[in-house]
Amino acid sequence: MSERRISLSLISHTNAGKTTLARTLLGCDVGDVRDAPHVTVDVSAYTLIATPEGDELTLWDTPGFGDSARLAKRLRQQGNPIGWFVGQVWDRFRDRSMWFTQQAVTNVRDQADVVLYLVNAAEEPADAGYLEPELAVLEWIGKPVVVLLNQTGRSRPHAEEAAEHERWRSMLSGYQVVRAVLPLDAFARCWVQEITLLHEVARLLPGERAPACARLVGAWQARREAQFEASMGVLAQSLARAAADVETLPETRLTGVLRDLGRAVGVGREDGNDEKRRALQALGSRLDTDLQASLDRLIEIYELEGHASEELPRRIALTVSVEAPVDERKAALMGGALSGALTGLGVDIAHAGLTLGAGMLTGAVVGALGGAGIARGVNIARGRRGTTLRWDDAFLSELVVTLLLRYLAVAHYGRGRGEWRETEYPAFWPPMVAQAVTSASAPLLATWSGRETGLDASAIASSAAPVIAGIARRLLDELYPGSPG
Repeated sequence: MSERRISLSLISHTNAGKTTLARTLLGCDVGDVRDAPHVTVDVSAYTLIATPEGDELTLWDTPGFGDSARLAKRLRQQGNPIGWFVGQVWDRFRDRSMWFTQQAVTNVRDQADVVLYLVNAAEEPADAGYLEPELAVLEWIGKPVVVLLNQTGRSRPHAEEAAEHERWRSMLSGYQVVRAVLPLDAFARCWVQEITLLHEVARLLPGERAPACARLVGAWQARREAQFEASMGVLAQSLARAAADVETLPETRLTGVLRDLGRAVGVGREDGNDEKRRALQALGSRLDTDLQASLDRLIEIYELEGHASEELPRRIALTVSVEAPVDERKAALMGGALSGALTGLGVDIAHAGLTLGAGMLTGAVVGALGGAGIARGVNIARGRRGTTLRWDDAFLSELVVTLLLRYLAVAHYGRGRGEWRETEYPAFWPPMVAQAVTSASAPLLATWSGRETGLDASAIASSAAPVIAGIARRLLDELYPGSPG
């Protein structure tokens, strides 16, 4: 066996998801995936990664174990159980289970440096009746085994997942060939878990294979890191375009702006000849289009299929910063109306004149706006002769939360699951991400702070990318503490 070629044999009970996991790791559709026993009928080799030095990491997809109890019983009767088993002639059609199992066992014996044994983690270990006979077969073969927990379900807080993993480790601790137990769900794994697996494989190989394996692990990690950096660039560019976007209109009354804002977020009557309404809708439409395009780009980066759903814009609440000349005589009256009638509408004049938000502002409603003095201060300070509309700081911060949640969803979406589908996030993700963004609010705000004076989207994106990447890495560290990725 060449020192530069490292082989992993993927094996499991039939219909446990081997080919699904192979698709996820390879980033392409291989084999046949159906909910039926013995869908995989042949042993197939796929190259996971190769290096310029000639190293190659090969993944073998094998037919699953079938009648494990019968197999183990027959093997116990033999002095050389594995030699006897692979030397038998089994009829492929009349004894399919034994024939398929023979192909898997032969591959593990002849090709595997490390065995990846996939189990259904949705079952309790004690209830998985196939485990004992199949592990007995792997013990007879004697190759090092890494047990992979598949079908773990949606991401959960680390403490909950660790408790489940410990149950499996405890149950499997009596098998000498089982060298590690790791989670790697074909539907919901994350790339940092792949790197953890490859580091474990490297630990199990003999010393003469170490240089080749180190190069292969490095190449795999570099590939995943490149995807991560490209994704962070996509998020930063989306944020930057939203931060730099602006609509400027002729002078208008505050009441008109409020009416138009209501229409832009779906409240109020339509007016077919209303420039301000069209401007607000244009601002929102550009954001919607950009968010769908950025999600499509993430899907492409992570080698998935499918496209962003048209439902995506409905999941983003609109918040718009309105910088408008305020009629001093109307300011106090309008302020009273805001504080008394518009539930969920916030007012904050600390940063950009008058800032209006739909449902997610941090500033409190100021009763009566402080009277005509505030209106005079805004007009004099800004010297405005028209109305400027842009996304406010609170919305942009919320947008970062949304972008990071979308990144986590894509990064956890296994290709074996099929085409991308928008689903609800695990319940603990949104507060976790929101807290991480809040903790980084100062450097985030700094990335777009010069937009009112001409800072363009390119400059904002360059500043935002490392900040967003830092937040994303902290989130991955929280989800997978101790992972080398």
